[in-house]
Amino acid sequence: RESFSVSWCFTHMSTVANDRPEYTGPPDLYYNDDNARKYTQNSHINAVQAELTERCIELLALPEDERSLVLDIGCGSGLSGEILENHGHHWVGVDISRSMLEIAVERDVDGDLLEMDMGCGLPFRPGSFDAAISVSAIQWLLHSYSKDQKPISRVRKFFGTLFMCLRRGGKAVFQFYPEDAKQIEILHSAATRAGFGGGLVVDYPNSSRAKKHFLVLFSGITQTLPRAIEEAEDEADEMFNIGLKTNTKRERNKKGKRMPITSAAAIAQHKLRRRKKGKRVANDSKYSGRSRGPKF
Repeated sequence: RESFSVSWCFTHMSTVANDRPEYTGPPDLYYNDDNARKYTQNSHINAVQAELTERCIELLALPEDERSLVLDIGCGSGLSGEILENHGHHWVGVDISRSMLEIAVERDVDGDLLEMDMGCGLPFRPGSFDAAISVSAIQWLLHSYSKDQKPISRVRKFFGTLFMCLRRGGKAVFQFYPEDAKQIEILHSAATRAGFGGGLVVDYPNSSRAKKHFLVLFSGITQTLPRAIEEAEDEADEMFNIGLKTNTKRERNKKGKRMPITSAAAIAQHKLRRRKKGKRVANDSKYSGRSRGPKF
């Protein structure tokens, strides 16, 4: 394939962590035969994919007594499609990676598969689908991998054709990893321009690790935006046991070494985290966190 030049949308690579796959090159090259198979066989990725797909289906709130036809955008090897099948729905998957789609065929998934670039638009007839989902895919639209790729145009083309292929009253839910607030605004603005209603649902907004972004869109009919999950269970447990959340970052002395944890609340929180990891922790007592007197 011809060489490509990567340009980043609104930020420079030096300001962003280099472990995000969209910074390594086009998705069809990143998800080659080797990476596609590793992705599909990774048990942790499978668990995360299943959890995110379940949440997308929950946000779609499809009728339980009907079999809906769902478009899976960035379907990969069909991991999300299998969850849709378990919920009794039919699905059609599109993906730009041939390697991913070949693995989906090997896995004998039930959905129909189409190799295509979502940034070039969706080639389906108007009103074909009841709903659409996408897990960890649409952030790729915000990057350019050749001189003729313009992220804004590609995002608008995608949402414009998606609006056409959804039936009136249809829904779409996209889980994605935005780099900053501007990328969120670009996606939401393009969706609104195409005719969608809806907005952003952010689960666990106060958690740096558990936070998840979902763009929830409605086609043709105004609907109420679903409620976000406000608090992660582990954070709720910590607040219940300790009473008040404290800053868990330990201060450092002049030599750069971490200072000891001194407050009773911080010690209790530290012990709780270690117990959850299965580590041995000293029992709590009335002396925990109390300052000791001077040594003789």
